[in-house]
Amino acid sequence: MHPIDPIPAAELIPDTILDGSRFLRACLRRPVDRTPVWFLRQAGRYMEEYREVRKHHTLVEICKQPDLASEVTITAAEKLGVDAAIIFADLLLPLEPMGLDFEFQAGEGPMVHHPLRTAEDVRALRTDRADSLAYVARAIEKVAAHFRDRLGIIGFCGAPYTLASYMIEGGGSRNYIHTKQMMYGDNLAWRSLLDKLIVVLTEYCRLQVRAGADVIQIFDSWVGSLSLADYNDYAFDASKRLVRAVQQMGVPVIYFGVETAGLLSQMAATGADVIGLDWRQPLDEGWRAVGQGRAVQGNLDPITLFAPVEVLELRVREILRAAAGRPGHIFNLGHGIVPNTPVENVQAVVKMVKSFRSEQIRD
Repeated sequence: MHPIDPIPAAELIPDTILDGSRFLRACLRRPVDRTPVWFLRQAGRYMEEYREVRKHHTLVEICKQPDLASEVTITAAEKLGVDAAIIFADLLLPLEPMGLDFEFQAGEGPMVHHPLRTAEDVRALRTDRADSLAYVARAIEKVAAHFRDRLGIIGFCGAPYTLASYMIEGGGSRNYIHTKQMMYGDNLAWRSLLDKLIVVLTEYCRLQVRAGADVIQIFDSWVGSLSLADYNDYAFDASKRLVRAVQQMGVPVIYFGVETAGLLSQMAATGADVIGLDWRQPLDEGWRAVGQGRAVQGNLDPITLFAPVEVLELRVREILRAAAGRPGHIFNLGHGIVPNTPVENVQAVVKMVKSFRSEQIRD
C-alpha cells in the first residue's frame, strides 16, 4: 500500500490567489460561504446552444478553434449559473501530436486509426510536439479574460492509464484485453508508454495553467477496470507523478475516475487535492475512504437529472447533508451530463445547492 502524502498543493498556493474564488477555496479545503457547484460535461448536446454550434462544426473543429471552444465554455457556465467553467476540449487531443490520428464516429465514439499493439509502436510515439496543443491554451485565455475572478477556470487532461488504454484499444472497450495484455506481458513497453504520456501531459497542463487555468482535473475514466493490485502495480505511480508535476505549477489537482469505490484510498495517495466520487456509494462513505485530508467532488447520479424535481431535490439534499458542511466539498455529478437531459433540471440543481446552507443540515 502507498502511504498518503500529507502535503497536497494547498501548501504550495499562497492565500492571495484564493480571494473571491469559492471553487478554488473548496478545492483546498478552505472555508466557503456555501458549497460550490459545477458539472462534468456541462457544455454538451443536451444544451440547445451547443447543438446549434455542432450543426456547423465537428467536435474536434470546436476544440481547435479557440473562439468556438471559449464560446461554448462560457455559454454553458453562464446559462447554468455554476461556480466554475471547464474548458471545452477532448481527452484524446494529446494523441495527435504523439503521432496517433483519431476521429469521432457518429454514435460510436472515438476511433484511433492505428492503435498501439507492440513495443515498436510505443517507440515510434513522439513527445516533442505538445506545444501544438496551444489552441486549448488560447481558449482558456479567452475564458479567463471573460470571467476574470468571477468563476474558477478548470483545465484538464486524461490520466496516463486511461489515455494509454485508448491508444492500445483503439476506442471504447468492455474488457480492455489488449491494454492488459501489454500491461502484463510487456512491462517495458507499458512503462515506456506511460513515461511518454507523462512528458506530453505535463507540458499540456503547463500550457493550460499559464493561460489561466486555476485547477487541473485529471480524468481517469477507465481506471475502474483495474483491480486494486493492478492499480498499484501498473497505474498508481504514473498518476502520482502527473499529479505532483501539475501541483508544482502552483495549482490544485482534481483526480476523477468512474467505478472506483475500491480504489479511492489509493487514488488519494497520489496526493491529489480533490478526489472525484461517482454515485455508487454515499458521499460520506467515499470521503472516509479518501480521508479527511482531501477534498471531494460529487456525487449525484447524472440520470437523476431526469427525475421529478421533488426526487431531484431529495437526492441533492442527501448529498449536501452527507457532506455535513465540512470544508472541501464541491457539488458535482458522479459522471457527465448525458444527451437529452432537461436543462431546466440542471439549472434547478444549481439553485438548490446555492440555497442550501450548513445550518440546514440538522433541519
